[in-house]
Amino acid sequence: MLALSPPVFPAYGWPLEDPIGHEHIYFSRESEKTINSIDNANFFQPQPPQTLELDHSASFTYHSGDPNMVKKLNHNASERHRRKKMNSLYSSLRSLLPAADQMKKLSIAATVSGVLKYIPELQGQVERLVQRKEELFSKLAKQDNQSGKKQIQQKKGINRGSLSAVSATHVSESEVVIQISSFGVRTTPLSELLVHLEKEGLSLISSSSFESSGGRVFLNLHLQVEGSYRLEQEALSEKLLSLI
Repeated sequence: MLALSPPVFPAYGWPLEDPIGHEHIYFSRESEKTINSIDNANFFQPQPPQTLELDHSASFTYHSGDPNMVKKLNHNASERHRRKKMNSLYSSLRSLLPAADQMKKLSIAATVSGVLKYIPELQGQVERLVQRKEELFSKLAKQDNQSGKKQIQQKKGINRGSLSAVSATHVSESEVVIQISSFGVRTTPLSELLVHLEKEGLSLISSSSFESSGGRVFLNLHLQVEGSYRLEQEALSEKLLSLI
């Protein structure tokens, strides 16, 4: 028999590796398949969507430099200012309507229509008041020029150094006009005369006075008769004449 030759590479005291059996080779292949299946599963697993951050500053800078965009923004600002001004004007116009209409929520068209309808009504009221005033003055002038009027004039001599006269005229059932004429300055102020008239049941509506070129002062008092007061013209004229 032949003797076995020593190994080419001596072990130098290290034991040789054990031979790999079929079981180890099979286990290695199964492990490799498992690792590959895990990698493939991770690869095909859907990933969460990625959000993109938009650079708004770059977009704003681009639009701000666009002449058309600047023109559009200016137009929008002007339109907002115009609408605000128009709403303010319509609000002022609505405040001119009667109180009953101001409480309603009227549209712009209804507001304009209401104002156009209300203006002629106001003009009619003003015209009627002016006409009534002219009729009163005309009636007073006719009563001074006609005879047989219910007019009482008290003429006395010298009263406190001045010649004075008082007349009382009925304008209606509840209104009377008193005319006082005197020379020089009255010693009794007008406020005292009005206090005396209020005690007699007469309240002042309006008054006027003027002085003629001869130095005569005329005072006109338009009074309203309160309640069921019965005016005694002669007695009232005498009382006023005594106060002048």
